[in-house]
Amino acid sequence: MKTTRRAMLGLMTAALLGTSAAAQEVTLRLHQFLPAQANVPAHILDVWADKVEADSDGRIKIDRFPAMQLGGTPPQLIDQAIDGVADIIWTVAGYTPGRFPQVEVFELPFISPDAEATSRAYWELAEERMMDTEFAAFKPLGLWVHGPGVMHTSRPITDVADLNGLKLRAPTRTTTTLFTGLGATSVGMPVPAVPESLSKGVIDGAVIPWEVVPALKVQELVGNHTEFPGEALYTTAFIFAMNNAAYDGLPDDLKAVIDANSGLEFSAFAGRTMQEYDAPGRKLAEEAGNNIITLSDEQVAAWKEAAQPTIDNWIAEADAAGIDGTGLYEAATALIAKHSASN
Repeated sequence: MKTTRRAMLGLMTAALLGTSAAAQEVTLRLHQFLPAQANVPAHILDVWADKVEADSDGRIKIDRFPAMQLGGTPPQLIDQAIDGVADIIWTVAGYTPGRFPQVEVFELPFISPDAEATSRAYWELAEERMMDTEFAAFKPLGLWVHGPGVMHTSRPITDVADLNGLKLRAPTRTTTTLFTGLGATSVGMPVPAVPESLSKGVIDGAVIPWEVVPALKVQELVGNHTEFPGEALYTTAFIFAMNNAAYDGLPDDLKAVIDANSGLEFSAFAGRTMQEYDAPGRKLAEEAGNNIITLSDEQVAAWKEAAQPTIDNWIAEADAAGIDGTGLYEAATALIAKHSASN
């Protein structure tokens, strides 16, 4: 009898262990280019990853690799997602110039009054026009932009003419075209290269949002900051993406966890969060006693006029490439206006 009881207990234990072992356990590697303590990893990517882990009851584990710890350079991140070097990546669309031509519409000068509204527009326009074209090789999880871009420079910049001869870091093809057209010597580079390039005099300034200033300690490397109140001289488009095979290999219930935490609302959250963290970055520059130049409406109008050829030329180039730049620009601005009004 005791033997039978022990045998039954053994069978029950084995059955329970078998059920546990059958539960799907997935580890996904998330790779990105900023230090773990920077705002986007700490307040956006980790929030997403923690929520996915919790909602999956621990069946999905997200291993986080900041600052390019899996190797490669920031421009290689999108291919790492496609090739499976990483399962999930976060990158700047413009780190691979020309690869995402439709995305560039959201990086045109003065198109973005608000990061959340523009991020909503970005996701919606991508669903309409980009998922089966530019984004077909991976699964987009979030698409967003940062808050208003600011110029951080070694000398004061107030008027467009002040850019003449200035070596200025630009993050994307669109911004490189813009600042070259305004008289600067544009230097393209990923954001992690900015501090060393400033300290060594490779560049005289950089255009980045206030949000990333603390991670790069830019307030210690330059003394002047030019901002455009109520406007965005430029913004940068981001891609948060997953390897198609990694996603397709998940059981349906875990795909549902990924989907529920991704998409439009997550994109809006990411854009809003980035802009919310502009304030602490600006405060650091104030505390350092730096010169913060806030342009007047009249000064901004002059910059807008000077930047208009960049917009016109981009539309003409897109039209010539068969992308319908005119329609894309009109659709993007209409969506941004709609979401700005509802914010």
